[in-house]
Amino acid sequence: MSNTDIVQQVEDWLASERLIVKQQDDERAEAHFLIKYPHGPQGHMFAVVIPKGRDLVACSSMTRVDLGQQGEMKKHMREDEIEWDEWVHDSRLQLIRTSVDWGMHMGHVDDKKPGPLQAFNVSLPIWFDGLTKNELMQTLRKLWLAKLGIIHEIKYAYGPGSGTPGPVDDWADRLKTQSGKKNTPAQTETQEIEFNDEMSFGSGFDPSEWA
Repeated sequence: MSNTDIVQQVEDWLASERLIVKQQDDERAEAHFLIKYPHGPQGHMFAVVIPKGRDLVACSSMTRVDLGQQGEMKKHMREDEIEWDEWVHDSRLQLIRTSVDWGMHMGHVDDKKPGPLQAFNVSLPIWFDGLTKNELMQTLRKLWLAKLGIIHEIKYAYGPGSGTPGPVDDWADRLKTQSGKKNTPAQTETQEIEFNDEMSFGSGFDPSEWA
């Protein structure tokens, strides 16, 4: 199948599941879809990207940590640094056990990143020779469950939050370095995260990193 056929097939599969799909302009990709999965209030925003020059479909999702929860984490860090380190360690192990690719964005203090946890992302590739509707939908489900595991851990340990998305130092630093430059796809995605609160695709994902 050609890349054009792959794009049409993926779009048809998403539409057949009645998922909300929005196409994004992305000069790096044959297609870049933003979707909500699953249906209903538990749905999260995911990116389904078919990069140019690659034979894979990349699925990814980013979650921002609530401002109130970040505040509770800062308090925890001050009061019991060892217990805080253990919580972060356990969260990393939990993500590893899900068998998804992941990244955690920690708050900055000068050149160190001790916390709080400000955002995290999960992602998985599906190579064309293994691409089926079942594989695509099961990948989205696996990523969604991996996200839910960390979200519930955060709520259990640090409360429901204030309802306001917290800052993400990594994204602020990236925007500073891009100041005065023409908008790139990565910059557009970062701004979209800010606008769509805690459940959008983030620029920390790069499909070219997969060997």
